[in-house]
Amino acid sequence: MPEGLSPRTRYYYRFRVGSWTSPTGRTRTSPAAGDASGSLRFAAVSCQAYHDGYFTALRHLAQEGDVDAVLHLGDYLYEYAVDAHGGDRADPSLELPDRFNKETVTLEDYRLRYSLYHRDPDLQAAHAAHPWIVTWDDHEVENNYADEIPDGSPPEAFLARRAAAYRAYYENLPLRPPQQPSGSSLQLYRRLHFGKLAQLDILDGRQHRDDQSAGDGWQVPTAETGRPDRTMLGTTQERWLEDGWKNSKAVWNLVPQQTVLSRRRNRTTGPFPLSMDAWDGYPAARRRFLEAARTAGVKNLAVLTGDVHVHYAMDIKEDFDDSGSRSVGVELVTTSVASGGDGVAKPGDWQTFLDANPHMKFYDGRRGYVLLTLDQRQLRADYRTVDVVTRPGAPVTTAASFVSRAGDPGLQPL
Repeated sequence: MPEGLSPRTRYYYRFRVGSWTSPTGRTRTSPAAGDASGSLRFAAVSCQAYHDGYFTALRHLAQEGDVDAVLHLGDYLYEYAVDAHGGDRADPSLELPDRFNKETVTLEDYRLRYSLYHRDPDLQAAHAAHPWIVTWDDHEVENNYADEIPDGSPPEAFLARRAAAYRAYYENLPLRPPQQPSGSSLQLYRRLHFGKLAQLDILDGRQHRDDQSAGDGWQVPTAETGRPDRTMLGTTQERWLEDGWKNSKAVWNLVPQQTVLSRRRNRTTGPFPLSMDAWDGYPAARRRFLEAARTAGVKNLAVLTGDVHVHYAMDIKEDFDDSGSRSVGVELVTTSVASGGDGVAKPGDWQTFLDANPHMKFYDGRRGYVLLTLDQRQLRADYRTVDVVTRPGAPVTTAASFVSRAGDPGLQPL
């Protein structure tokens, strides 16, 4: 690991192996520990299914200037089969061997899938342009798995599959030695500091959770759903998060994580189905999360989320049943890079979601990423979108922008 680097400085690097020299990449060091000056800029991305389309959004992200770090919020790759022409990319010039046209299970499978993704020129460009901070969701292993409980794998074989997936994840993504896996476990949650402007608590909401109740999809909650001991993060990670918040001296406390924290209803009259895979399926865990933030005195909380293949901007309410209750933070949900294929600005449930969730300030179904700019006064979120990913080259636009003022939680449109 490089030593003696200056804070808040742009560096360039390349790798040499034998006679081969890599293209030049660039990175940026974080501010010094006591530095609260200037501003920071992050980009939030998620869900890049190769077989669903081109990574056009990442090409545009590579061209964004002065990004301190890209925050990848999960589903870096997908375990599903990819046919010879790249699925919905339908690239006639591409002739992938049959070994990709199968679901990933073994270590070789996962290593090959990373090699396929890393051949993508747009993904290469984004990695070369900016430093990346990563966390996973489910598809890096298997859809909707929960801790040691698989969604489709034979239970007796799942831990071997998870160990293979975790090993390949560590080998192929920018993780530090403390994240080196041990068998089917990997210490992924960790804390990073960007001077006194931002503390990043990167969560693992997949490896330590209880199994989903009432199935993995949208279901009316059951008594099991509301059980007070159910956990999304596990007891150890919950305590680690609360202790970190209590000791935080940062202006902004950012929480990069996987699934939607805020409540989402998909109808305006009850009974109300909720997403059992998101925090809605773990209401007691969400209450503990918000209570820990309150107890620690966190004033500027921003939860950064992926998973759902749409953009959301939401106020995190003290009481989601009372739209007039106090906002305790904001949740910025980034859409997918490619997963789900071409999107639309207003999906069919667009108006229903906005009506059913007054704390939801924005909803867009296109592909893209979120740019976050923060300083001592405010956090700004710019929702960037591309209209098409099933063919390359779509332009990028800013669909909406919001700010949250320091000390005054809640999103205001610009």
